[in-house]
Amino acid sequence: MSLNEFQKGLNHLKQNDPKLASLILTYDKPNLTTHRKYFNLLLGAIIGQQLSILAARSIKNRLFKYYRNNPTPEKIINTPDETLRSFGLSNAKVQYVKDLSHKILNGKVRLKGLSKMTNDEIINELTKVKGVGVWSVHMFLIFVLARLDVLPTGDLGIRKAIMNNYKLKTLPDENKIKLIAKKNNWYPYYSIASLLLWHSLDNIRKMK
Repeated sequence: MSLNEFQKGLNHLKQNDPKLASLILTYDKPNLTTHRKYFNLLLGAIIGQQLSILAARSIKNRLFKYYRNNPTPEKIINTPDETLRSFGLSNAKVQYVKDLSHKILNGKVRLKGLSKMTNDEIINELTKVKGVGVWSVHMFLIFVLARLDVLPTGDLGIRKAIMNNYKLKTLPDENKIKLIAKKNNWYPYYSIASLLLWHSLDNIRKMK
């Protein structure tokens, strides 16, 4: 995404939402850039589920080092489960990365042409993989494909940030988040609004 496009989104949010306008004053620069190594990034997304950033990075580094920074579906499938567990992957995540690899090889999941699909098509495609839910695909859409119009309503950080910034007494559910987004006219820049909200928690996440 170009700097001009990102700035256009910031200007739109600044004009429509006073809460986000105040966050924009402390926001440094765009974090949305496209990436092409979809398989690697999906591996990283699976590894990082329910882990701290540091723990996820450590496991990912060990796995990628083993494959000399070039993991492939074939290599993952041919790696013994105990070797994958030795990197720090749980039994469930071993099955998830192998399911991802099998489905790519047998054509049940298509990574080629993914960038040309709609958000809903990508969600339908990637959630065929065990262990990949809507939250993971939302992160993929934002941080890998740099889609501007993604509202990750199931993300705990987003819920906490909205509760803090909009002075709510409890964590908002999906409907409440959508209502706030509509009231403050976030569309079509949901992703930038999300970055600002994560920034307010000092908890911006990346799939790198």
